[in-house]
Amino acid sequence: MNAKKTIESGKAILGIEFGSTRIKAVLIDEAFNPIAQGDHEWENRLENGLWTYSLDDIWNGLQDCYASLRTDVRHHYGVEIENLAAIGISAMMHGYMAFDAAERLLVPFRTWRNTNTGPAAKALSELFNFNMPLRWSLSHLYQCILDDEPHVKDVDFFTTLAGYIHWRLTGRKVLGVGDASGMMPIDAATGDFDARRIDAFDKLVAPKGYGWKLRDLLPKVLSAGENAGVLTEEGARKLDPSGHLKPGIPFCAPEGDAGTGMVATNAVKPRTGNVSAGTSSFSMIVLEQDMSKPHEMIDIVTTPDGSPVAMVHCNNCTSDINAWVNLFVEYQELLGLPVDKREVFTKLFNKALEGDADCGGLVSFNYISGEPVTGFAEGRPLFVRGAGDKFSLANFMRAHLYGAICVLKIGNDILFNEEKVKVDRITGHGGYFKTKGVGQRMLAAALGSPISVMETAGEGGAWGIALLASYVVNNAQKRDLPAFLEEVVFAGNTGESVSPTPEEVAGFNAWLDNYRALLPVEEAAVRHKR
Repeated sequence: MNAKKTIESGKAILGIEFGSTRIKAVLIDEAFNPIAQGDHEWENRLENGLWTYSLDDIWNGLQDCYASLRTDVRHHYGVEIENLAAIGISAMMHGYMAFDAAERLLVPFRTWRNTNTGPAAKALSELFNFNMPLRWSLSHLYQCILDDEPHVKDVDFFTTLAGYIHWRLTGRKVLGVGDASGMMPIDAATGDFDARRIDAFDKLVAPKGYGWKLRDLLPKVLSAGENAGVLTEEGARKLDPSGHLKPGIPFCAPEGDAGTGMVATNAVKPRTGNVSAGTSSFSMIVLEQDMSKPHEMIDIVTTPDGSPVAMVHCNNCTSDINAWVNLFVEYQELLGLPVDKREVFTKLFNKALEGDADCGGLVSFNYISGEPVTGFAEGRPLFVRGAGDKFSLANFMRAHLYGAICVLKIGNDILFNEEKVKVDRITGHGGYFKTKGVGQRMLAAALGSPISVMETAGEGGAWGIALLASYVVNNAQKRDLPAFLEEVVFAGNTGESVSPTPEEVAGFNAWLDNYRALLPVEEAAVRHKR
């Protein structure tokens, strides 16, 4: 009844996140509890050698996700969503959406998954003395320039997926600082795009004679808590074609999935960190001080309130596991057995706990796409075993769970071993952690560190962006973001922690040695792929 009253009175808050395979909406009450949700499954496609989603994919997906939320609300509470206290939009970071002065998309949306930007990323890293990853928005723009793509002269604005959706719903070309930090470097002193590096880029491309300057193409950067506009009449119809939702609802700044993951795990202050593991995986460790030098495997981004973060991003995580689980589901259907995919996931994940600590020699490469951390511009999913290895279901599943996070471990070894970064708490969230205790134990073995998981681990970024929307309208005490999360939202709750045993750590490290030794096999598979 309280949830029903919250919705009827327009006090509920909506968070929507565009993940790589699912768009999810979460409605929360004044106490930050999820009270309804909706979702829509979608998938990127490879067109002309580039990973993309169409504009129809985006808007049909958003509308179907919101319609799913409305259905959930009517089913549980018997009411319609007419008004909301606030809305937040989040999406996968990076990528490239470029528009001309008439607001037309110039080329299909290029997602973070694309790895064609190597020459641009290398040149910009040298120019900026800063690691510019392949997937960052400015790397995409500069690669277009290097490739002499004709659309570049007409670019009037470029942004991320979250920035695009927010713009169309509110009319505001803004971006949260966390998502902005995945476009190009942020100046920690100003909380804005780095002016010195903007000037360096303009000087670099000046011989091309474009009629624009980089600053004019970029969205305005906002920090957590700042008002980012309101839902327009047109935006209300785009989100809810049924016409029930009223305009005028305030928005928080659009954020990337990394920022919402930090918020959802209460990991926005120094010496805290989180691991988000779903279609891709990434770890975020909030730094106490700058690193000694740039590292190709480590991105420097920010929290939603502008604190520097060391990010290790891996292009691949659970997609190959999903493919194998679908195979098991298909087998069950072949036998005429009832199929509950969630149950299949749960049973197979738990079975992995019975496997040998080193997976009996079995190795999985989950490279659906390229994996920059290990130097692969392209990928090919590959399962490798020797005739004498212990080929069991438990070892098979454990190898795939290890394979989903091992590249993350390779990047974090630089942070902890070379840069001597200290962290007090690492919290996991995302689909990898949905089966209680399994992914959590695997990651603990990989990182050699305790891992916490909260009950909200499966809610993920949609809940995180809803919390950021709440921070805009429900922060009467004017707390900073870390205090708001620590004292108001989580109230000291740090989740349930699992520590690895020495045997588990040793087993994972032995498995990783085998994995590294077999990287040439993956390389050969990519080279001979047809």
